[in-house]
Amino acid sequence: MATNIALKRAKKAQRRKQVVVEKRAAEALDGGLAGQVRRAAGTPIQHCLLSKALFDDGMGTLLLARGVTPYDVALGTFLLDAYCLGIKDVMFGVVDEDEFEMYVETMGAASPLISVEPTYARKLLRELAAWARSIGFPPQRDFAAVEQLFGDVSADACEQVFRFGRDGKPIYMPGPSESSSLIRGRIEQLRKRLGDDGFTLGIDDIDGIEGEAASR
Repeated sequence: MATNIALKRAKKAQRRKQVVVEKRAAEALDGGLAGQVRRAAGTPIQHCLLSKALFDDGMGTLLLARGVTPYDVALGTFLLDAYCLGIKDVMFGVVDEDEFEMYVETMGAASPLISVEPTYARKLLRELAAWARSIGFPPQRDFAAVEQLFGDVSADACEQVFRFGRDGKPIYMPGPSESSSLIRGRIEQLRKRLGDDGFTLGIDDIDGIEGEAASR
């Protein structure tokens, strides 16, 4: 008896996954990224999560998940640099419940993810994107499309005041995968916009990087 029940459950789970696979394939052929996001924006919000230490560490992740069931979740992911670069990366995809839980666990490894109001999240994204653009760093190219996953959520309904940078200035902290040439370019961009005293650097070997540039 127990074996039969287990088999029925396994078959049911397999059917659910097959439905998800078929739906994803159909959506991929219909409208591209903007179309997929637009359709997903009409479904209920399941989760809106943000790295708890975003404003302490400067870096963090914002996740927005929508869907009618837990088995078919439209997930928008935004990698944020609240100290300088703004919206560093954006991703959108459709995942099932297990994939979503695994993703949340992975993203929360560095800093726990906490629930925030969607109005707060949308205002944060828009203001961070505008601030970073003002110092020369526009958001990742898919930002405008994926941000529409918020649908009719109003950023104006949030009264939170956001302050970016640290101690009143942008602070640029290069990531481990950034090349020397990319780092130099970003530093030069900040100097052009803000002057030598208008920002700070979270890097120890700036002399070495600039010396490398001068030797070329």
